[in-house]
Amino acid sequence: MKHIAAYLLANLGGNESPKAKDISKILESVGIEADNDRLNTLLKELEGKSIDDLIAQGSSKLASMPSGGAAAPAGGAAAPAGGAAAAAPKEEKKKEEVKEESDDDMGFGLFD
Repeated sequence: MKHIAAYLLANLGGNESPKAKDISKILESVGIEADNDRLNTLLKELEGKSIDDLIAQGSSKLASMPSGGAAAPAGGAAAPAGGAAAAAPKEEKKKEEVKEESDDDMGFGLFD
Protein backbone atom coordinates (compact mmCIF):
# COMPACT_ATOMS: atom_id res chain seq x y z
CA MET A 1 0.00 0.00 0.00
CA LYS A 2 2.78 2.43 0.84
CA HIS A 3 4.26 2.07 -2.63
CA ILE A 4 0.89 2.66 -4.27
CA ALA A 5 0.28 5.70 -2.06
CA ALA A 6 3.67 7.15 -2.98
CA TYR A 7 2.98 6.47 -6.68
CA LEU A 8 -0.34 8.28 -6.41
CA LEU A 9 1.27 11.21 -4.59
CA ALA A 10 3.88 11.53 -7.32
CA ASN A 11 1.11 11.39 -9.91
CA LEU A 12 -0.86 14.08 -8.09
CA GLY A 13 2.28 16.19 -8.05
CA GLY A 14 2.32 16.19 -11.85
CA ASN A 15 4.59 13.23 -12.57
CA GLU A 16 2.37 11.06 -14.77
CA SER A 17 4.93 8.26 -14.96
CA PRO A 18 6.90 8.11 -11.69
CA LYS A 19 10.08 6.03 -11.65
CA ALA A 20 11.42 3.90 -8.80
CA LYS A 21 13.73 6.67 -7.58
CA ASP A 22 10.77 9.12 -7.44
CA ILE A 23 8.73 6.77 -5.30
CA SER A 24 11.70 5.89 -3.11
CA LYS A 25 12.36 9.58 -2.53
CA ILE A 26 8.76 10.14 -1.39
CA LEU A 27 8.90 7.16 0.96
CA GLU A 28 12.27 8.17 2.39
CA SER A 29 10.94 11.66 3.11
CA VAL A 30 8.67 10.10 5.74
CA GLY A 31 11.20 7.59 7.05
CA ILE A 32 10.11 4.50 5.09
CA GLU A 33 12.52 2.31 3.19
CA ALA A 34 11.19 1.17 -0.18
CA ASP A 35 11.05 -2.56 -0.96
CA ASN A 36 12.68 -2.68 -4.40
CA ASP A 37 11.07 -5.98 -5.44
CA ARG A 38 7.55 -4.78 -4.70
CA LEU A 39 8.28 -1.38 -6.19
CA ASN A 40 9.55 -2.87 -9.44
CA THR A 41 6.52 -5.20 -9.62
CA LEU A 42 4.19 -2.25 -9.09
CA LEU A 43 5.89 -0.17 -11.77
CA LYS A 44 5.79 -3.10 -14.19
CA GLU A 45 2.05 -3.56 -13.60
CA LEU A 46 1.28 0.16 -13.98
CA GLU A 47 3.49 0.75 -17.01
CA GLY A 48 1.54 2.44 -19.80
CA LYS A 49 -1.69 2.65 -17.80
CA SER A 50 -3.57 5.77 -16.80
CA ILE A 51 -4.25 6.22 -13.08
CA ASP A 52 -7.62 7.79 -13.84
CA ASP A 53 -8.66 4.74 -15.87
CA LEU A 54 -7.46 2.34 -13.16
CA ILE A 55 -9.39 4.22 -10.49
CA ALA A 56 -12.54 4.19 -12.63
CA GLN A 57 -12.20 0.44 -13.22
CA GLY A 58 -11.64 -0.18 -9.51
CA SER A 59 -14.64 1.93 -8.55
CA SER A 60 -16.93 -0.05 -10.84
CA LYS A 61 -15.64 -3.31 -9.36
CA LEU A 62 -16.24 -2.05 -5.82
CA ALA A 63 -19.76 -0.96 -6.72
CA SER A 64 -20.62 -4.51 -7.78
CA MET A 65 -19.41 -6.08 -4.53
CA PRO A 66 -22.04 -6.90 -1.91
CA SER A 67 -21.85 -5.08 1.38
CA GLY A 68 -23.11 -5.88 4.86
CA GLY A 69 -26.50 -4.31 4.14
CA ALA A 70 -27.70 -7.29 2.12
CA ALA A 71 -28.54 -9.32 5.25
CA ALA A 72 -30.65 -6.56 6.82
CA PRO A 73 -34.06 -7.59 5.37
CA ALA A 74 -33.75 -11.12 6.74
CA GLY A 75 -32.81 -9.88 10.20
CA GLY A 76 -35.31 -7.05 10.09
CA ALA A 77 -38.24 -9.41 9.63
CA ALA A 78 -37.54 -11.11 12.96
CA ALA A 79 -37.14 -7.86 14.89
CA PRO A 80 -40.86 -6.98 15.35
CA ALA A 81 -41.68 -10.37 16.86
CA GLY A 82 -39.21 -10.10 19.72
CA GLY A 83 -38.43 -6.40 19.69
CA ALA A 84 -39.93 -5.54 23.09
CA ALA A 85 -38.51 -8.61 24.77
CA ALA A 86 -35.05 -7.99 23.38
CA ALA A 87 -35.00 -4.34 24.44
CA ALA A 88 -35.41 -5.02 28.17
CA PRO A 89 -32.24 -7.09 28.69
CA LYS A 90 -30.18 -4.53 26.82
CA GLU A 91 -31.33 -1.77 29.15
CA GLU A 92 -30.47 -3.85 32.22
CA LYS A 93 -27.07 -4.70 30.81
CA LYS A 94 -26.45 -1.05 30.02
CA LYS A 95 -27.24 -0.06 33.62
CA GLU A 96 -24.82 -2.68 34.92
CA GLU A 97 -22.03 -1.49 32.61
CA VAL A 98 -22.44 2.10 33.78
CA LYS A 99 -22.11 1.00 37.39
CA GLU A 100 -18.92 -0.94 36.63
CA GLU A 101 -17.42 1.97 34.71
CA SER A 102 -17.92 4.36 37.59
CA ASP A 103 -15.98 1.98 39.89
CA ASP A 104 -13.07 1.71 37.44
CA ASP A 105 -11.97 5.33 37.80
CA MET A 106 -11.86 5.06 41.64
CA GLY A 107 -13.51 8.45 42.00
CA PHE A 108 -11.01 10.28 39.82
CA GLY A 109 -11.97 11.81 36.50
CA LEU A 110 -9.66 12.16 33.55
CA PHE A 111 -9.27 15.92 34.02
CA ASP A 112 -9.49 16.20 37.85
